[in-house]
Amino acid sequence: MISLIGLCMGLTLLIYMTVRGVELLIAAPLCALFVAATSGIAFFPQLAAEGAPAFTSAYMGGFVGFVQAWFFMFLLGSLFGKVMEASGAADAVAAWIVRRTGPRHAALAVVLACGVLTYGGVSLFVVAFSVFPMALSLFKVADLPRRFIPGALAFGSVTFTMTSAGSPEIQNWIPIKYLGTTPYAAAEVSLIVAAAMALGGYLWLRHMIQRAVATGERFEARAGDPAVEDRELPALWRGALPLLVVLVVSFAWHDSLKESALILSLGLGVVAAILLNLRHLAGRYSAVAAGGALGALVAIANTAAVVGFGSVAKLTAGFQAAVAAMTTLPGEPLIGAALAVSVIAGLTGSASGGQSIALPLIAPHYLDMGVEPESLHRVVSISSGALDSLPHNGYVVTTLRGICKETYAAAYPAVGALTVIVPALGTLLAVLLLSV
Repeated sequence: MISLIGLCMGLTLLIYMTVRGVELLIAAPLCALFVAATSGIAFFPQLAAEGAPAFTSAYMGGFVGFVQAWFFMFLLGSLFGKVMEASGAADAVAAWIVRRTGPRHAALAVVLACGVLTYGGVSLFVVAFSVFPMALSLFKVADLPRRFIPGALAFGSVTFTMTSAGSPEIQNWIPIKYLGTTPYAAAEVSLIVAAAMALGGYLWLRHMIQRAVATGERFEARAGDPAVEDRELPALWRGALPLLVVLVVSFAWHDSLKESALILSLGLGVVAAILLNLRHLAGRYSAVAAGGALGALVAIANTAAVVGFGSVAKLTAGFQAAVAAMTTLPGEPLIGAALAVSVIAGLTGSASGGQSIALPLIAPHYLDMGVEPESLHRVVSISSGALDSLPHNGYVVTTLRGICKETYAAAYPAVGALTVIVPALGTLLAVLLLSV
């Protein structure tokens, strides 16, 4: 019981420290240390009993293991995004979508721009940085409350595209390693769920904005707001083709290379983006390489930090009891799998981190029960994108505070509604459809 209480208190403390602005690389190990202490786990291996775990080795084992497994995906994804950003190719695609929708549908334009870029393989973090200036301009012209911009960015990036069949985001690829599936697992159900999440989430976002406007909220400009660059953008096809390369290559090679197909597709996407936009990248190669490398390190370090927290948490008696309870729930096995992955993703504040910790524990259990691997893949992927978006999630912290400069009190209610509740309902729909 003390272990479970310590685990809950550690997670609560992690969320609190994140909301207060403490860096994840500091907050995550401190909270993991608290969890270890309340569970009687020794700090150093030299102080642990023979065969018993220790905090330092457990935390760094999870941290380093995640980096080892996913570094090239993060690096190439970040480089691809930076090339698309620096060349103006991402802006060309986003601007085309904006022109087709117009300021009158500002929120829809932001959601669609993020969705297209994310499904095309651009890093979630890069999408937020790239689309934010245009989102700010659109919301200003439409005179809409800017506190809803983080919700629009997050909804378009981390919900109906991130975990859908065919998505090159790693949240759709991690299950392949443990289930022997493909990124197109349960594609028909995934399409229905993604459409339902997209429509329902957008209508909810629009309702929240309209209600705020009805109470007198308007756009408020701030000093230091970025402006959309007035520069020549490449032709639309020069921006769209690299996105298509990522999708086509990952589809063509996923059977033979499994998760390594993502490395190949992103690598070729980087090459295609460079070759198609040489003129627009002139003089920027060093900055793109440095920015891409730094972005990859920040993103994977933040994720690995909370994976380390989860690696310590999973050693505790409280965690083992919670997983045992969730995996032995009566009724539909897919519900137990969804709950287990969602809770662990919530503990780690990361969909990818939650999957990396949960799947080695639960995949053999449910496969032995006869659960269809493709169904399990899709449910695990979608459910990982629900509780992962609690306030301590690295993407949420970066987008809400770092990019949009909003407070949690003002902006997180919309972010939470669209990235926690909507994916949770999408998970329920997926389970219902896959159980018929």
